Amino acid sequence: MAREASVKRATLETEIELWLKLDGEGEADLITGLPFLEHMLALWCRHGFFDLKLRAKGDLAVEPHHLVEDVGLCLGRALAKALGDKAGIRRYGFSAVPMDDALIIAAVDLSGRPYLHYELNLPPGPVGTMDPELFEEFWRAFVNEGRLNLHLKMSHGRNKHHLVEASYKAAGRALNEACAKLEGFGGPLSTKGKLE
Repeated sequence: MAREASVKRATLETEIELWLKLDGEGEADLITGLPFLEHMLALWCRHGFFDLKLRAKGDLAVEPHHLVEDVGLCLGRALAKALGDKAGIRRYGFSAVPMDDALIIAAVDLSGRPYLHYELNLPPGPVGTMDPELFEEFWRAFVNEGRLNLHLKMSHGRNKHHLVEASYKAAGRALNEACAKLEGFGGPLSTKGKLE
């Protein structure tokens, strides 16, 4: 059965349509009005081998916060739907990704319990046109709706672009490993008998 899901969300602040396929080829078709966010999501797809189609509009004249947070929310919701009962998945994933001066570590547990540890100490100032605080808000919304445990930790680095880019690549790679099927194992990887 195909592990994919669609999510729609409409509020007075944002309007989002999203389709996610877990066992994809890393293809991204994205329109958000935020080119840097699109760049990061395209990296996440390519390095996680996820296919993603996203159409998102928001109150960017106010600021990007609502749109970034709601995209994270919808992506997390789609991940949870696509995983279903999580039978036979590896559950855990890990990745360390260097990018020039930057090294980011990502660890994932698809436990069903949302938790984010976000430790990227970015220098002051925007990344592209985005406030660096928005990336933590994106990941928090993603883990809350995706019901997963995600640790993103900066080992070292100076360049904001490199640090944020490496974090999306690392998260994609760790999630790909966690979502992968275990050969010859059909149940949930938990002594509780379920991952929720």
